[in-house]
Amino acid sequence: MTDGQRAILRVLLNALALGLTAALFESIWVEGFLSAVLAVLILAFSNAFLRPILLILTLPITVMSLGLFTLVINASLFKFTSALVPGFHVGGFWSALGGALVYSSLTLLINIFLFPPSNGPKISFYYRKF
Repeated sequence: MTDGQRAILRVLLNALALGLTAALFESIWVEGFLSAVLAVLILAFSNAFLRPILLILTLPITVMSLGLFTLVINASLFKFTSALVPGFHVGGFWSALGGALVYSSLTLLINIFLFPPSNGPKISFYYRKF
């Protein structure tokens, strides 16, 4: 699979994760798959470019809150994305916070299990039967 195909598959799976997140919360909804794809692309852009700037600007608050202010930044970017994408709606701050947590957890699982790093450390699970 080429890098372009992997990128497209990752965007489509993240859009599916966003749809699942919307299904879990009453005040978050996505009106179509195209809106979900557009929301995923804008979320990726904002997390890549805006989030580092916001983290640097709010570094004293983040340190004083022991990193919990990062959750506020994530929720704000999730809500900001809903303001930009027609067809993607987030009801309020608490919905944005919960939605951001669930969405980031789902995308983390997608990236760990479906797109493991090729030259990075291998993830192994060991279990014992009792």
